[in-house]
Amino acid sequence: MHVLIINGSPRIKKNSNTDKILEKFTDGLCENGTTFEQYEVSDRKQWNDIRNAFNKNDNIIIALPLFVECIPGLLIEFLETLTPKNDDTKLGFILQSGFAEGIQLRCGEAYLEILAEKLGCIYTGTLVKGNNFSIRLTTGAQQEKITLPYKEMGREYAVTADFNSEKCRNFTGPEVFPAPVRFLVGGLFKTFAKKNFIKSAESWGCTKPLDYRPYQ
Repeated sequence: MHVLIINGSPRIKKNSNTDKILEKFTDGLCENGTTFEQYEVSDRKQWNDIRNAFNKNDNIIIALPLFVECIPGLLIEFLETLTPKNDDTKLGFILQSGFAEGIQLRCGEAYLEILAEKLGCIYTGTLVKGNNFSIRLTTGAQQEKITLPYKEMGREYAVTADFNSEKCRNFTGPEVFPAPVRFLVGGLFKTFAKKNFIKSAESWGCTKPLDYRPYQ
């Protein structure tokens, strides 16, 4: 099997959490002889090559980050240049986010299922996983701990050619944190994290409070 992988992150390759995830995923993907080609939407010079690859391949994965419930605008701009296929092409997605709870990504997942249909492809599921915000901020063993599980998902895809297995569903982790954890995280954001946000805003020259709402 040969797989076309499109990194839909707007960040350049070296700053892309999605790219670091794909490094591990493709390691597992290739262990049984599966091959792949990968392109970066962040590099507009590749767009013609991506379109050509999209047209000729019948196993495709688009990997992307979800930014506060939003699909990257650059990816949407690129997808609008594609001509729907309307054949037996299989299209799946790797959806990652900084938010740790699976429920935070479900809206994006539902959109991607519709997107596969709009692109004239057979939807092969979405691998959903959050808690990836710190990937590019870490190195070595710390980064490896976050990204290594994607290697197993690459192995799984090489066998099933989709993201619909129980292993893939369980990979998401907790759908919602238990109440005590939600209470603790909420408290941290209202105190420690908020102070850091204010400090960062001041360093950028912001003079208004973070909750300032000029259009309300």
